[in-house]
Amino acid sequence: MRVLMFGWELPPFNSGGLGTACLGLARALVRNNTDITFVLPKRLPLAYDFLKIVFADLPEFSSSAYSRYGKNLLEEVYCFSERAAALARREKFDLIHAHDWLTFGAGLAARDISRRPLLAHVHATEFDRTGGQRVNPAVYALEKEGMERADGIIAVSRRTKNLISEHYGIKPQKIRVIHNGIEEKDYPPRPPAKDLLQLKKLGEKIVLFVGRLTLQKGPDYFLRAAKLVLRLRPETIFVIAGAGDMEGQIINQAIALGIAERVLFAGFLRGEELNRLYELADVYVLPSVSEPFGITPLEALINGTPVLISKQSGVAEVLNHALKVDFWDVGEMANQIIAVLDYPALQDLLWTAGGEEVRKITWQAAAQKCVNLYEETLTR
Repeated sequence: MRVLMFGWELPPFNSGGLGTACLGLARALVRNNTDITFVLPKRLPLAYDFLKIVFADLPEFSSSAYSRYGKNLLEEVYCFSERAAALARREKFDLIHAHDWLTFGAGLAARDISRRPLLAHVHATEFDRTGGQRVNPAVYALEKEGMERADGIIAVSRRTKNLISEHYGIKPQKIRVIHNGIEEKDYPPRPPAKDLLQLKKLGEKIVLFVGRLTLQKGPDYFLRAAKLVLRLRPETIFVIAGAGDMEGQIINQAIALGIAERVLFAGFLRGEELNRLYELADVYVLPSVSEPFGITPLEALINGTPVLISKQSGVAEVLNHALKVDFWDVGEMANQIIAVLDYPALQDLLWTAGGEEVRKITWQAAAQKCVNLYEETLTR
């Protein structure tokens, strides 16, 4: 089966979990005898031996798009859509798979040209990114059109499926839930980071947050919980790895709470640096306000770190051996962090049982479900 797949990013040039998910799924699909042509909007020094990558800004796909459109994100999305039409005329494929609103327009353009079916893969919605506040109408319109005109929709969780049905008016039977996964071999053991290792030797406990510093990810709730923990466990270090539009606000919040000297801002990390940080943490916290899935808890567990996750996350649907809390209940969040720090037996149970569980949440399983959906879609 030949699939034309539209994505916005791939590692190592990714800004978050979307690129990680696209690469993991594409690699597993190839192992399932699926021929993937992965289309990105711009040229990057990328090469994977298992994947054919096409860049939409190559001269053969040129049009008046780049002269008519400027540099902001929405205009780049429209430009990608126009170039996708030219690309679809050249490529041979049986089905189109588009990841998130950034590529839905490109997927629709390819569908209109080729008359091949389109599956719209929803990793997050505008309601997740904004917490339901100040939804961008232009983004919402692109999401809604993509989902309405697609031949089928893939949602990364039941939570996302329900949100799509409620806010976009899509019939539930059009939506298939396929959870994200992880591959253990991508996370080999490695030496720990020296600076943080020194803190561990001094008896410090490390509580970790990884994610964009945005309203959706709940870093402000993480800091409120940190304040409560530090009243009782002042030897704890809270590490925030990520960047985003709330960065200044979060730094100022740490100062205002009087805990700035116990909060370490590590910036945006990926790859080996991030994995070393997971390994050193005593507990990883996902305090998201609205998380469609959340790959980072899987990464933490693969690296041997117990997790505390928001009940408002899709990953809570597939992880049973994890502590769970409402994002807004910072008192309970603090209590559960302290419990993990104080009781080594609980910490061992969470990462041992959680580690066994996460090894079954694979991209191979997700890919097989995608292949089944591809075949169903093509035989309708």
